[in-house]
Amino acid sequence: MAVNVETLEKLERKITLTLPVNVIQSEVDARLRKLARQVKMDGFRPGKVPLNVVAQRYGYSVQYEVMNDKVGEAFASAANEAKLRVAGQPRITEKEGAPEGELSFDAIFEVYPEVKIADLSGAEVEKINAEVTDDAIDRTVDILRKQRRTFAQRAQDAAAQDGDRVTVDFEGKIDGETFQGGKADDFQFLVGEGQMLKEFEDAVRGMKSGESKTFPLSFPADYHGKDVAGKQADFLVTVKKIEAAHLPEVNEALAKSLGIPDGTVDALRADIRKNLEREVKFRLQSRNKQAVMDALVAKAELDIPNSSVQAEIDRMVESARADLKQRGIKDADKAPIPDDVFRPQAERRVRLGLVVAELVRTHELQAKPEQIKSHIEDLAASYEKPADVVRWYYGDNRRLAEVEAIVIENNVTEFVLGKAKVTDKAISFDELMGQQG
Repeated sequence: MAVNVETLEKLERKITLTLPVNVIQSEVDARLRKLARQVKMDGFRPGKVPLNVVAQRYGYSVQYEVMNDKVGEAFASAANEAKLRVAGQPRITEKEGAPEGELSFDAIFEVYPEVKIADLSGAEVEKINAEVTDDAIDRTVDILRKQRRTFAQRAQDAAAQDGDRVTVDFEGKIDGETFQGGKADDFQFLVGEGQMLKEFEDAVRGMKSGESKTFPLSFPADYHGKDVAGKQADFLVTVKKIEAAHLPEVNEALAKSLGIPDGTVDALRADIRKNLEREVKFRLQSRNKQAVMDALVAKAELDIPNSSVQAEIDRMVESARADLKQRGIKDADKAPIPDDVFRPQAERRVRLGLVVAELVRTHELQAKPEQIKSHIEDLAASYEKPADVVRWYYGDNRRLAEVEAIVIENNVTEFVLGKAKVTDKAISFDELMGQQG
């Protein structure tokens, strides 16, 4: 029998479902009989509880279950018959005035839209690229040396300079009152590395061991300590010890300490280059993927299902609450988070998801097993025991699904770049890694 599908607006549809009462009743009876054989009730031996007693106790809940199941089956069957791609859950309400011996229900629901993607040859995409330079390798070597530096006490009359580790006592006061976090003894920090506010570092730089100094310090308006943000304090600081840093030489000993098997400096630099190139590859993929997705959204025409948007908003609100809870916010699960905060982002995600799915379906851009394997091996390569990391990914279907989604997006990115008007733009390694200035 043909299913009558009524269009309400845009993606909203309605179909009427009809169920014979006797089919529901016979299923209720069958479930109650099965329950009677299993249920335990005071005063009756197991399996010997009379059917009418079971029906009295459980009849309503069994009736409710059966109705839910049968209406769900009828809806799925009708949607399948009408070849509808249903988005979200239907809203089902019972209709009045059904014929004798029948129950009638209205099911209102949304369908997935038809996605129209304009000719991608008209899309303009800026594709960035970047190279790993010798300078980037030099700076990485310096970072590795700093991580392995040692300290030796300077002479009594030596002045503190950048790179030194100083041990100080300090006390700060605002309007003559000491404030929380404003006092410490035997406090260590490295001069010139931004561990302290600039005015504090400037005051200590040039001081000698045993010297004391008072100086004013203005806390920035956006300082993390809300009680002192934007206020001026007076500090007394006493330098107790100054230690000079010693960085290890760039030699075979350093290479070996960093796990380079043949222990040569060339092999160390080659290993650093390989790791930086892997990071550059991932960052370029991410940035170029974003540019492609922006172009795709601009080229696509579709209505988006409200139910899908609401489901995405619910996920984002849940994630925000989990984040607040992790940060120790009290009653994070009850925090009032209005849907509208996430609506634009949720709508974009749903729109993009539908457009990507359409491209994947029409151009067979699914993730191939060998692509998933290659991506996981790339991710694992920077770890000490790559084989363990590979096993970790393959040991969990959820983690595998996350990798598969990334590979699909990469496939879509490559497909669009192959069709669009692409402008290549070279950027510096520092700009890509977010180290401008």
